[in-house]
Amino acid sequence: MPRTIATTTDVDRDALLDFVRPRHNLVLITSRKDGHPQASPVTGGVDQEGRIVISTYPDRAKTHNARREPEVSILVTSDDFGDAWVQVDGSCEVLDGEEAIEPLVDYFRCISGEHPDWDEYRQAMRDQGKSLLRITPTRWSPVATGGFPPRLADQDD
Repeated sequence: MPRTIATTTDVDRDALLDFVRPRHNLVLITSRKDGHPQASPVTGGVDQEGRIVISTYPDRAKTHNARREPEVSILVTSDDFGDAWVQVDGSCEVLDGEEAIEPLVDYFRCISGEHPDWDEYRQAMRDQGKSLLRITPTRWSPVATGGFPPRLADQDD
């Protein structure tokens, strides 16, 4: 059986967002007070302005960390763990309260489409006290797939 060869594909911002848009499984990396990384598996999407958006709560570690140090990284994975992925670095803003409600509507739309009752959704977001993390990409890796280095492609196991 032939070995799968690792690949990397450089992409511009538009191609990056096209890659991220259908993928909602993310790992958000923020910085703890002591500078060590904090990894959080999250669900996210891409808003109309090309920012990566994540719904959360104001008392979560990721939210506290992003308020203190807004430079974050996101690992965007495919549904199949062995498929393509990309790391995105960016600047994060935290939205709370009424400021977060309409962006949370946009967040829902970019992941799930239309809600049957937007007034009910908005009230649920208020009742739950939800926050939104909004990350503007500033740099990113090539889109990559795992596998063997090309030099090992033709070798037998």
